[in-house]
Amino acid sequence: MINKLRNMGGKELERFLKFAVVGTIGFVLDFGIGATLIEGFGWNIIPGNTIGFVAAVISNFILNRYWTYPDSREKSIFAQLGQFAVVSIVGLFINNGVVFGLEPVFAGPMQFVNNLTGLALSGFVPAKLVATMVVLFWNFFVNRYWTYNDVD
Repeated sequence: MINKLRNMGGKELERFLKFAVVGTIGFVLDFGIGATLIEGFGWNIIPGNTIGFVAAVISNFILNRYWTYPDSREKSIFAQLGQFAVVSIVGLFINNGVVFGLEPVFAGPMQFVNNLTGLALSGFVPAKLVATMVVLFWNFFVNRYWTYNDVD
């Protein structure tokens, strides 16, 4: 996938970098809300992760429509939002699957960290970081070639 980005040219690389900045803002929302609900308030992983993810999707759609792809407004906002939502829902399933699958894998190492630091963190944090990287590539490529396919 990295080679595909290199071969896309300057404009696509610029879009990917903007998409990544928008995604970083979304990640702060997603991770911050999810971690607060899960680690701070003891919520279950799936609902806590889902609420954070949905907040990030709303932010990401707005920022991508007006900053990353400002030349992609020939489609109605409702059509684009619908497509973005479909991609995001699939991304949510991927995200939740990775988090749910990896949280137990990271639980042991996190217990070691907890013993050293006195914290009480689960494997959610490292699992969420992995899930975010996986979903970044899914979201960029599918949104670029489906949701924002009206830009050159």
